[in-house]
Amino acid sequence: MQLSLLNWFLALSPVIVVLVLMLAFRWGGSKAGAVGWFVAIAVAVLRFGAGPQLVAYTQVKAVLLTLDVLYIIWTALLLFHIADEAGAVRIIGQALPALTADRMMQGLLLGWLFASFLQGMGGFGVPVAVAAPLLVGLGFNPVQAVIMACIGHGWAVNFGSLATSFQTLMAVTNLPGEILAPEAALLLGISSLGSGAIVAYVGAGWKGLLRSLPAVVILSAVMGGVQYLLATNGLWTLGATGGAMVGLIVGVLVTRLPLYRHAHNDKQPAGMNLPSPAAQADPPADDGKKRSLLISMSAYIVLVVLAFAINLIQPVNDFLDQVRLTLHFPELTTAYGWTTAAETGRRISLFSHPGAILLYASLIAYAIYALAGYYKPGAAGRILRRVTKGAVNSSLGITAMVGMAVIMSHTGMTNILAQGLSQSFGRTAYPAISPFIGALGAFITGSNNNSNVLFAALQQRTAELLGLSVTLILGAQTAGGSLGSVMAPAKVIVGCSTVGLGDNEGVVMGRILIYGLIPVAVVAIMTWILAAF
Repeated sequence: MQLSLLNWFLALSPVIVVLVLMLAFRWGGSKAGAVGWFVAIAVAVLRFGAGPQLVAYTQVKAVLLTLDVLYIIWTALLLFHIADEAGAVRIIGQALPALTADRMMQGLLLGWLFASFLQGMGGFGVPVAVAAPLLVGLGFNPVQAVIMACIGHGWAVNFGSLATSFQTLMAVTNLPGEILAPEAALLLGISSLGSGAIVAYVGAGWKGLLRSLPAVVILSAVMGGVQYLLATNGLWTLGATGGAMVGLIVGVLVTRLPLYRHAHNDKQPAGMNLPSPAAQADPPADDGKKRSLLISMSAYIVLVVLAFAINLIQPVNDFLDQVRLTLHFPELTTAYGWTTAAETGRRISLFSHPGAILLYASLIAYAIYALAGYYKPGAAGRILRRVTKGAVNSSLGITAMVGMAVIMSHTGMTNILAQGLSQSFGRTAYPAISPFIGALGAFITGSNNNSNVLFAALQQRTAELLGLSVTLILGAQTAGGSLGSVMAPAKVIVGCSTVGLGDNEGVVMGRILIYGLIPVAVVAIMTWILAAF
């Protein structure tokens, strides 16, 4: 079907519907995604020549892609709540500030390093929900705490949560992680410098930022470098986790430097105070039972050991990789001749999948915490209820949006959108625009994962039409989505609710947008430079 203004608008209409419902009407991703899916099906059938067979096969394919992602989401949440119910997350968070009296370094340890570690392990709003109250407990005001926790973990979203968003990028584009990882990891590693600098500025003002520069440069280089090495060597599921863990270790060593051992009289940036009772918000409750830091960290130690062992010990990997879920799909053609070649759908290895590794770690961690006496009666039921509550809505939203994206791709709608974008911006300007497209998708839908579902295929096709590096543009898409997701209203609301700012989300939101766009702009500049040279 030829490109025309009407066809381009109709092809865009499912995305517009999702964005309007979520931004203007404050709908959740599950409801907005369902409406967007229905609109995509209707437009595909009525305008782009999709028949019943094509619709059926695309939705089966979408279910397979969705299962690949949901396997990680549910088990990542399970591991987090197993550790959280045992009080392990609180213990780790409280141990870090005791390392230094420097307020700026305390902010970096919790708002940047620990929040990034939580993103690597769990994600889905967990870094903000956990880190923000801990920061308030240290004496940071609630506005500072939410901004620091949100911005601090943005660089870790793409390869965090066992690389859920990156897995989706691979699934939607049908490209292997080996060729997608290098540029995505490079751009995100560079952005970590901006994330750390913003956290230091928000927590301690200009003086604190200047004093933080040695630490921020060292730690961003370490975390970005470790993430790059892991991601480019097939271990992208551990990219953010490994980077943040090494960052925490090096961060402990950095606190021993003379510059960061003592308290400093830093002034916070103007406009960070709000007249709210949340300024005296209490840190997370403690049941009084003494807990070991080593045992508290055991869940994450087990996860890292298992992930490295299963991925690097080939006989173990081969043994677990024997059972795979996959389907074969025939060639699909619309009434107007748009053809998708026959292919094998997403292969899901049931026992070596990142979701399976998370499940093994969860079961072992539960046993360790139970034997240590860290659980109260009824812990298992509470854990399962929290996992279900946290995962159901996001699962429904992802299912609907993946279904929408697949039908759009298989009927040529994504191709028409790409043609319009390529003609509007041109080869020179588009690389700088691509991260903002990813950030917009994440801001509206609430996650980098959903942004990749909505826009990855679009960015891929646009790059092909413009003769740009597909892997670079997709790296910019997922890097922009990673950084944009921390500005999403849903995450801000979660953070505000944990520190008593329920009536002031709008004020916090405006400031997070100002700070959050800085790392996205850095990625845009780097993408433009890399595309030019």
